[in-house]
Order: sequence, then C-alpha cells, then structure tokens
Amino acid sequence: MVNISEAAYISGNILSGKVAMVTGASRGIGAAAARLFAEQGASVMLVARTESELRKVTEDITTAGGNADYVAADLSSANGIEQAVQATIERFGRLDAAFNNAGIAVHMSSLLDETEEAFDQVQAVNYKGIWLAMKAQIKAMLETAGSGAIVNTSSVGSLKGNAGLGSYAASKRGVNSLTQTAAIEYGPAGIRINAIAPGTTLTEMIQQWVAVDPDIIEKISAMTPLRRAAEPMEIAQAAAWLLSDNASFITGVILPVDGGLTA
Repeated sequence: MVNISEAAYISGNILSGKVAMVTGASRGIGAAAARLFAEQGASVMLVARTESELRKVTEDITTAGGNADYVAADLSSANGIEQAVQATIERFGRLDAAFNNAGIAVHMSSLLDETEEAFDQVQAVNYKGIWLAMKAQIKAMLETAGSGAIVNTSSVGSLKGNAGLGSYAASKRGVNSLTQTAAIEYGPAGIRINAIAPGTTLTEMIQQWVAVDPDIIEKISAMTPLRRAAEPMEIAQAAAWLLSDNASFITGVILPVDGGLTA
C-alpha cells in the first residue's frame, strides 16, 4: 500500500523527496522535465546520449539549487539503460519515479518510400527503448523504493493513422500498449504506469518536420482548439503531475496533452 501524505496535496513541491530518472533529458521536453522535477523537490538523474548537453542542463539545475546528476547512455541498449538505472541507485540510493522521454523522429515519407533502416531505428529507440527502460526501472523500484511511478512519452500520432509518419506513429502506439499492460501487471505491486501523448510541441523534433513542410505548425495549430503549439514545459508539467502522489489513483492512462487536438 502506498502511503499518501496529506502534505503531498497541499505542497508546491509535488515531487519532494522523490528520486526521479529522466531519459532524453538533454533537450526539449526531457530537459524541461528535469528542471521542473528538481524545482518540485526531486533528486534527478538525467540520461541521454550527448554528455555535453547533459552536463549543461545538470549545471543549470544545481546552480539553481536543485539536486541532479547525469549519465550518458545508449537508451536503445539493454546495457546502457541498466547502467543508467544502477548509476541512479548508486548516486541517490533508490528509484521512485521515471520519465521515459527519449525518442527520435523519422523524416516524413510514405510506407513505400521509407527505408528498412529508418523503420528499424525508430522502433529500436521509441518502442524497444521504452520496453528496456521499464524492465530495468520496475526491477529497481521493487528492490529499492518498494513502489513507484513511471510516465512514458507517446504522441497524439499514436491515436490514429498518420500519413507520412507510419513507423513513428506505430512505435508510439506500441508504447501505449506496453504502458497499459505494465500498469496491469505491476499495479498490485504499487507501481503506477501512465503515458502522455503530446500534440505539436516546439522542440527540435518538430523542426525536422518543418524542414519538409514549413507550414506544418500553422496547419496543425489551425486544427487545435487552443490554436497554438505547446511549450516543452507544458508537457513536462503533465508528466510531473502523473509522477506525483497527487495522481495516486491513476494508472494505465494515455493522457493527451494536445491543446484539444484529439477532442
């Protein structure tokens, strides 16, 4: 049984005392989440491939008074993710929360035009990488904290067909299934597992699509009730809430954070 303190519902620091791991933490949504989690009281381990970018974000957090460290790792590799989880435990003593945000985009192309190499790469990082991460994180939570919460990054593209982004959308739909299955399997052990499905967000990933279609942000915004794209911090806020005790009775949810695009 998870012990939910009354203070968790009234404190501004909704992640106070928790040890959180953030993958894909060197830029975009992941970097915003790492900063936010630290501001909300968590000790944060940042994980990504690029050490120089990780170091910069970590230094920003510690300079602001937060508690953070980083480890560079290949998140499509079982050894890489296991080493990152072990580094978290060695540094902070346990693992309470994980935000699996690492992912890659593909260039827009039809099913016939996409290469097998591109298909395999996006599945290895976006789909298999989440599977590997949850395996290592759930094991660590059970062995250290005894309970925990995980949030995986999916996409609104996982909720329907997407012309030109077939393999990307399929990888994210796979994340949805993994998330809900793991929530069922490990809910009895006190581990909550959810996913967020961001809509258009102003990150480097969307800029790759802008290079192909310069008007894509405006086109999608026109179909979005809030008529704009999200800032990375707005997506991070949703992840922080789902990882906090304020979401103590929520598991197995794929939460659109999309300005109403899927309404």
